[in-house]
Amino acid sequence: MEALLTSTAVVALAEIGDKTQLLAIVLATRFKRPVPIVLGILVATLANHFLAALVGVQAASLLEGQWFRYLVAASFILMAGWTLIPDTFDEDEARPSRFGAFLTTLIAFFFVEMGDKTQIATIALGAQFHSVLAVMSGSTLGMMIANVPAVYLGNELIKRIPLTTVRIVTALLFLVIGVWLLLQTAGLL
Repeated sequence: MEALLTSTAVVALAEIGDKTQLLAIVLATRFKRPVPIVLGILVATLANHFLAALVGVQAASLLEGQWFRYLVAASFILMAGWTLIPDTFDEDEARPSRFGAFLTTLIAFFFVEMGDKTQIATIALGAQFHSVLAVMSGSTLGMMIANVPAVYLGNELIKRIPLTTVRIVTALLFLVIGVWLLLQTAGLL
């Protein structure tokens, strides 16, 4: 349960103001078909985050050792810094295609999420919790919590949420997790 809840919270917060959330808003305003867009986000995220959690779990099982636990802790601390850097998004990436709202969203989300901070966080969470299903479920739930309102509320949501504050809170969450893991690995907790 800890893996599910932690993954949900970390990814939901990290996703706010992220380029994939901006992509959701652009797709929603261009296609004006929220249900296929939400379903495309869901399927793309399930696939992407399943692979990310699997990579994390496999890396943890292959690289078991105290130095690897330090590496996972350091990755959360680095994520804290990365979270403070605002994402940019090129609207040309989201131009509607002949494939329709669902397929365009599915393909765009899957590829835009590659190397994104939420995917990297999912890898680190998989390594920490050793549970593909719980981490994938939690990170997907976090993505949906952040992106479904973006699809339905679009630009109004961005106008009302202070993204700088959200970034700082998210960075602090990553930092706390990283420091907690460092202290746990060092035997201080």
